[in-house]
Amino acid sequence: MRFDGQTILITGASSGIGTGYAQEFARRGANLILVARSGDRLGTLASQLHERHGITAEPISTDLAVPDATAGLLELIGRAGHHVDGVVNNAGFGDNGDVATADPHRLSSMVTLNCTALVELTRATLPRMVANRRGVVVNVASTAAFQPVPTMAVYAATKAFVLSFTEALWDEVRGTGVRVVAICPGATDTPFFTAANATSTRIAARPKRSVEQVVATTFRGLEQDRPSIVDGGLNTVLATGSRFSPRRLAMTIARAVVAKR
Repeated sequence: MRFDGQTILITGASSGIGTGYAQEFARRGANLILVARSGDRLGTLASQLHERHGITAEPISTDLAVPDATAGLLELIGRAGHHVDGVVNNAGFGDNGDVATADPHRLSSMVTLNCTALVELTRATLPRMVANRRGVVVNVASTAAFQPVPTMAVYAATKAFVLSFTEALWDEVRGTGVRVVAICPGATDTPFFTAANATSTRIAARPKRSVEQVVATTFRGLEQDRPSIVDGGLNTVLATGSRFSPRRLAMTIARAVVAKR
């Protein structure tokens, strides 16, 4: 699957899985719009990808967790004359702790970034893809999407939203030439656990999948035209099992996995 001459918008591109997507799309010939809060890291990444692959990469520093930030981002992209042929909605964050004691602003920002910005960017870029009968929408969900997760309740709920939204979208665009997939990683070797205040949890101590593995699984899902795909064999078994387990049992197991050691 090549993307020569196409422009792919990637959010959360400054580290982790987002950087992995930027590297792989650039290797496949795509020009890039790289979005994250860290302007310095984005600029360095954009320069590296241009030098290595000869593509254009424009860094845009913005915080999509702020309400209406997507409108400003889309205005910048339009003023620069870019036409987006695909979007990777990777930006997102989680938090570990009970809802009753959580920072309400942080919870609201989580929903805005993980759900609202994802929907808004998808809606804004999809019509061009459908009209051109080509394009990709990659939405990063999680294995947390398959069951409620006590102490990460809002995060898991946002990822369940992403999974449901993306699978429905896949059906809506069937036959248009647009590929849509929700990628569901489990524990991955990224800064996620540090940002989520979850470095001391049991899941953080487990062996992790690599960014490269998650990216490879994503492209396999795109090439197979699957609505969603779980990264890793064990993660697939666990995610599938949770769907058929009694709800209380699934929540008990999920709580144990994210509990502090």
